Amino acid sequence: MNRFDAGGREREDLRLLVKHLLALLQRRAPGASVEVRVPPYAAVQVVPGVRHTRGTPPAVVETDAETWVAVATGRLSWSEVVAAGRVRASGERTDLSPYLPLPTGP
Repeated sequence: MNRFDAGGREREDLRLLVKHLLALLQRRAPGASVEVRVPPYAAVQVVPGVRHTRGTPPAVVETDAETWVAVATGRLSWSEVVAAGRVRASGERTDLSPYLPLPTGP
């Protein structure tokens, strides 16, 4: 069990961090051709290209919160998490490595 499984304040902190990092990704990769999902916290549409508006998106990236935080902050690389099966990516433009890690400083 990791420290976020216990619930309480740590879980709320994780939710806020996931949402913040997804917002940074939206700014860095504006668009709507790929949906990035971090259940149960949030999903965003990013990456320039064909806009998705209804139904299941043609390009989806999904991962857990701890993996998202690790890859977004540079503790793990995109290739590491994909190779380890910690990210499910299907469709075109789902390689997020050009956008990661995210700038988190001023």
